[in-house]
Amino acid sequence: PFQAINAADIFPFTEAISFAVDCGDQDEVDYYWNALLEGGSAMACGWLKDKYGVSWQIVPRRLNELLRADDRVRAGQVMRKMLAQQKIDIDELEAAWAE
Repeated sequence: PFQAINAADIFPFTEAISFAVDCGDQDEVDYYWNALLEGGSAMACGWLKDKYGVSWQIVPRRLNELLRADDRVRAGQVMRKMLAQQKIDIDELEAAWAE
């Protein structure tokens, strides 16, 4: 459970409070991205702010697997691709890995 209390202008939301959503596949990424983005704004690297100003990062598990792989050159290629994305696209990450 997580509780947030409306403290008016005394304690506004900042990126210091954020949530990460661990997604098993692209369908999950798309679902959470689209639902949370409604009324909000997209940012880089899978980050978005919802309509309340809360920051979320929608992260496919596959991203972490590729970034933690022993092949540091390919992991770097994946990182560069992810840095250029807003919503993370697993197929594009896989293509970067294969380059």
